Amino acid sequence: MLQLLNFSRAFMGSQSLRPFLLGRYNVRNKSTLLALSREVESAVSSQQPVVALESTIITHGMPYPQNLETALEVEEIIRNEGAVPATVAILGGQVHVGLSGAELETLAEKKEPCVKTSRRDFPFVLAKGLNGGTTVSGTMLVAHKAGIPIFVTGGIGGVHRGAENTLDISADLTELGRTPVAVVSAGVKSILDIEKTLEYLETQGVCVSVLGNDNQFPDFFTRDSGFQAPCHVETPVLAALMMSKWQEMKMKSGMLIAVPIPEEHQAEGKLIKEAIDEAVVEAKSAASGRDVTPFILQRVFEITGGQSLKSNIALIKNNAKAGAQIAVELARLKSSTSSFLPPRDSPKEKSGTSEQGRPVVVGGSIVDFIATVKEPEIKVGSLIRTFYS
Repeated sequence: MLQLLNFSRAFMGSQSLRPFLLGRYNVRNKSTLLALSREVESAVSSQQPVVALESTIITHGMPYPQNLETALEVEEIIRNEGAVPATVAILGGQVHVGLSGAELETLAEKKEPCVKTSRRDFPFVLAKGLNGGTTVSGTMLVAHKAGIPIFVTGGIGGVHRGAENTLDISADLTELGRTPVAVVSAGVKSILDIEKTLEYLETQGVCVSVLGNDNQFPDFFTRDSGFQAPCHVETPVLAALMMSKWQEMKMKSGMLIAVPIPEEHQAEGKLIKEAIDEAVVEAKSAASGRDVTPFILQRVFEITGGQSLKSNIALIKNNAKAGAQIAVELARLKSSTSSFLPPRDSPKEKSGTSEQGRPVVVGGSIVDFIATVKEPEIKVGSLIRTFYS
């Protein structure tokens, strides 16, 4: 009996066996590179719509408890649209795709050190067994390995102001150039050089499109940065079709779908932009490298009295809704049992009804022929017609 008790204690204390005992074997298995939650694993394997989410918004982008509240609300928005949320983070040196409420709270409370994890940081964070909040580039890398084609964030990084002297260019841009994941964001962060960022994306071969009725490229807090994207798509249906063609072409570069902030939340855009200009000047002497963006965002929050955080949360929720809708339409397009036929042009509603019509072509075919008569005469009724050669 004593031997059996000791064996039981050893069995229960074994770290390698705990996932099995908890019913999470092959999901939280420490020997695997990626730990997919059951929900995400099931959705990916059955080709259901899944939306990846980054975690630096939680670990470095917002204060507690707004970060946790926003993370939970964003996941709920994605579920309500018919997709599965897959928040990506590193916990104890293992990459997790899809987090529980307790895991989200662990990251949000920031009680343990958490590394802002870009592509370059994975080997160190994983080897040291640390916690990590994945950036845009880090989340893209993981999403692609997990088989998730679409990822939602607030705004991507880009070419920093003065980059001609500092060479400060976000790894998000090079990741977009080499990893086939579609990123849905509110354009690029207002603190950046947007013109140079768009030029850099063009050099990387990244398809940049606005989800809206025009090509005006948004800059996070406002709908119009003063620069234009190469193209735009009016609906999530067309965005999904664009993604489908991108996948058919087996393109190795990513895609950026920019979603303008809702009009009702950009009223303070001018105030926020002025605060950004002030914070950028301060950052030159107060921060460098990966610390620049968190410093600027914190200063902007302080200068605007919290207005920037409210706008930030609003645009992230808006992006989540749009990204989930695109993911659902893409899954419908790829379904072998679907009879869905996406429109080639922006659908127009019929007057007095919300039904969307499609053009119908009705026609026939006419066959012309010529007959050559070889007989010298043909009798038709009582008529005789003679043909002369």
